[in-house]
Amino acid sequence: MGLVETAVDSLSWKTVLFVSILCYAMYSAYCYINEQTRLRRTGGLRTSYYSGRLPYNIDLVYRTLKAAAKHKNREQWNAIFQSVNNHTAEFRILNRRIIFTEDHENIKAILATQFQDYGKGEPFHAEFEPFLGDSIFTTDGSRWHASRQLLRPQFIKDRVSDLHTFENHLQILFTAMSVGGDAAKTAAAMTARAEGSLPANFSADGLVIDISDLFFRYTLDVITDFLLGKTTQSLTIPRQEFAEAFSEVQRVQSLISRTGPANKYVPRGSYHRGLRVIEEFINPFIDRALLLSPEELEKNVYSSHEGESHYTFLHALAQFTRDRKVLRDQLMAVLLAGRDTTAATLSWAICELSRKPECVKLLRAEIAQHVGLEGQAGYRRPTYADLKSMKYLQHTLNETLRMYPAVPFNVRLALHDTTLPRGGGPDGSEPVAVLKDTPIGYSTLLLHRRADLYPSNLPHPDEFCPERWDQWQPKPWQFIPFNGGPRICIGQQFALTEMAYVLVRFFQKFERVVSYMDDLDGGRPALKADIVLQPAEGVRVAFFEPSKA
Repeated sequence: MGLVETAVDSLSWKTVLFVSILCYAMYSAYCYINEQTRLRRTGGLRTSYYSGRLPYNIDLVYRTLKAAAKHKNREQWNAIFQSVNNHTAEFRILNRRIIFTEDHENIKAILATQFQDYGKGEPFHAEFEPFLGDSIFTTDGSRWHASRQLLRPQFIKDRVSDLHTFENHLQILFTAMSVGGDAAKTAAAMTARAEGSLPANFSADGLVIDISDLFFRYTLDVITDFLLGKTTQSLTIPRQEFAEAFSEVQRVQSLISRTGPANKYVPRGSYHRGLRVIEEFINPFIDRALLLSPEELEKNVYSSHEGESHYTFLHALAQFTRDRKVLRDQLMAVLLAGRDTTAATLSWAICELSRKPECVKLLRAEIAQHVGLEGQAGYRRPTYADLKSMKYLQHTLNETLRMYPAVPFNVRLALHDTTLPRGGGPDGSEPVAVLKDTPIGYSTLLLHRRADLYPSNLPHPDEFCPERWDQWQPKPWQFIPFNGGPRICIGQQFALTEMAYVLVRFFQKFERVVSYMDDLDGGRPALKADIVLQPAEGVRVAFFEPSKA
């Protein structure tokens, strides 16, 4: 013991520093050699390297956060791919290798052909677990498969084609538009309508409104009605703590995801407060569902709602599981997918249509042919079959999703040492070596806007043009607004049906829509990408009804 103490006493700070540096250098050399050896064993090559200016590339973290704050994510990633002259790039943050790609062959491998090699991974699960728990969006393997099997029956055709829920809330949305979006005035107007005292000239005609805000409130009311059998009434209740909390949780969650290994420094106070608000809202519904017997649940899955059969997702789910956490996690996942993606896509559709009056005329002509226009002979509400038969309507939705895919940036983790098909070597044509636990970011937004994937005779991919779909069919994996492979979105038909229904009902009622966004965005909408891509400045427009003259 005395010998050890003597040796310690004789050590100088210089010696300790030297030994520390030597140990670090040896460890770094070992890690480098081990990584290079494993990379060679995959049979792949390195892809183009993008380097920051500061040690450990910490400036890339700063630039990522700055780009997100200024809604310049697309510009940042485009600059990276242009600087490396490749559609796939790698870089390091805090010495962790990360790969990012806009190559459809690589995205196809990640989502389908090499599905077993890539998944959400444990880091993603840990980052999202407070919000989405062990839901379909955060798990792999058997847990993911169990979630998908649990949710799939809830989105069969006879449930997504039941349109009365959309119509009920759409009537409230039209009323909200007529009072400029004010929730208290909307509630008063709905009461007046029920009493028969609403003025005959009550209308949104020519009134400038932020339709995006109203769409987010409308879809929140629809999805909570579908999930819980009770709406949040965000269109008629002035202050929605639940909606505000949900938006804040998503904002912080996006920052956590973007900052990678540095995400432990992201403040989470508002995040945890928001989660408490959300759970305080949904927990009583779960409690009541768990108190029901199997026979009562069966009865409540399709209950009477304003004289019509009304489906409740929670009661259907509770027939298959009595696990409170499973119910909570899956509700949160479907709430996220069902509210924000639909509202954002509708917002982008109106944003573009408000600047393309010729597209509105074509869309309205098709609607008139199939289901008539409001106030004219033959007018009726569309059925599910009507929506699917309207070709220009489908092209309009496809074009909106092409330009503004709901989830613009996504990530998977390599579950084994493996490869990506393309991007490696000097010319980018060789497979890319990928080691276990490497995050692979991919972007449908950048993929859909790649000019080299479109024929030269078509408008530039940055231009909204539903007519392109008359003469252009994207090649496989070049258009994936709902992802693809085994994880393809199971709720896509619900979302497409809701969006199609809303657009048809809008343009049965309104003859045209005019943009009032130029003073805010100069004709170039800012892309706000938290988890879902939405207009950063809202969508200020005015709708006009046909002239009564």
